[in-house]
Amino acid sequence: MRIATWNVNSVTARLPRLLAWLESAKPDVVCLQELKCATDAFPGEQVAELGYEAAAYGTGRWNGVAILSRVGIEDVRRGLIDEPVYEDASEPRAIGATCDGVRVWSVYVPNGREPGHEHYAYKLRWLEALRGTVISESDGARPFAVLGDFNIAPTDEDVWDISLFTESTHVTDAERKALAVLREAGLSDVLPRALKYDKPYTYWDYRQLAFPKNNGMRIDLVYADAKFAGSVTDAYVDREERKGKGASDHAPVVVDLTV
Repeated sequence: MRIATWNVNSVTARLPRLLAWLESAKPDVVCLQELKCATDAFPGEQVAELGYEAAAYGTGRWNGVAILSRVGIEDVRRGLIDEPVYEDASEPRAIGATCDGVRVWSVYVPNGREPGHEHYAYKLRWLEALRGTVISESDGARPFAVLGDFNIAPTDEDVWDISLFTESTHVTDAERKALAVLREAGLSDVLPRALKYDKPYTYWDYRQLAFPKNNGMRIDLVYADAKFAGSVTDAYVDREERKGKGASDHAPVVVDLTV
């Protein structure tokens, strides 16, 4: 099975590239983030023409998540257990589904904006709700993984220049501790073990020639239980999809496994 995650930074703007990528990469399951479209505006008919069922969750603002599957999609859940709200609203940042016996969650973790901001506190509360959902659902009976844009670089090596982030989100101790708590709940960061090259960044800012200079970050992650992680045979960051006109600022992350 081939499972991918991709922050498309607007599924409407990226639709031609998404459809072309689905045809070329041939993933069985795709977790999408930052749809920037409402649930009923998701291009389900277009992806269905390529054989994919879709479960989407969005409001039309800057967030939104979806799961595409060509191997079936069941037990869809929108939102986390005990998910917090921000400014009195529940944001569409997580969707779970079972695809051919594999339980996956597509997550778009809040950015946090800056340490001390209320959005940063919301980010930490949201990650705690993610931990609770993981504990509730990852029972070891089926492969389980959380994939998506975590907006956290797990280590200093996952940022092109850590000295530039001393007062920024994405690298703070509290955020990284939240990832450590996920590991304590039985999940592991799949990519470092599976990728075969250095600096597998997944995000590059549009500004200051960040992509040509490889000034990136690894913030699109695959956190999986032992049954999922033990089945992984290969993984890659599709840097080619970050190139050219109209690209997202994130590249797809692809994982192959024998389940």
